[in-house]
Amino acid sequence: MVEQIYTPYQVMNTSVSKRDSVTKNLGKDEFLKLLITELKNQNPLEPLDSKEYIAQLATFTQVEQIQEMRRELSFLSSISLIGNKVKAVYEEKEYSGEVRGIVVDNNEIGLLIGDEEVKVPLSGVKVIK
Repeated sequence: MVEQIYTPYQVMNTSVSKRDSVTKNLGKDEFLKLLITELKNQNPLEPLDSKEYIAQLATFTQVEQIQEMRRELSFLSSISLIGNKVKAVYEEKEYSGEVRGIVVDNNEIGLLIGDEEVKVPLSGVKVIK
């Protein structure tokens, strides 16, 4: 097992499981559900102030833009791994070799490692040389 990683790269995980979105912070879907619930349950005699509504929509838009920037940054950083040698763990197996390419499936970035081009998620990379 690898104990230390020496690398100038920062490996980012782009997949978010349901468990992660619940335990870490609200995602855009939860934010939108919360906003809709708030609008449904507001007092008709004291409706939501338009300034508050606009601020909440702006926040929602910012959340979406930040998530998209994170995906793009992860994709760009994974491109820089092409040609580098990596060690990765996926499904309790260790793979090592040169990164031959990248693949994106369901917003998860995978690396094609070695001559066999084994697909390993970016989150499984442990060492980059």
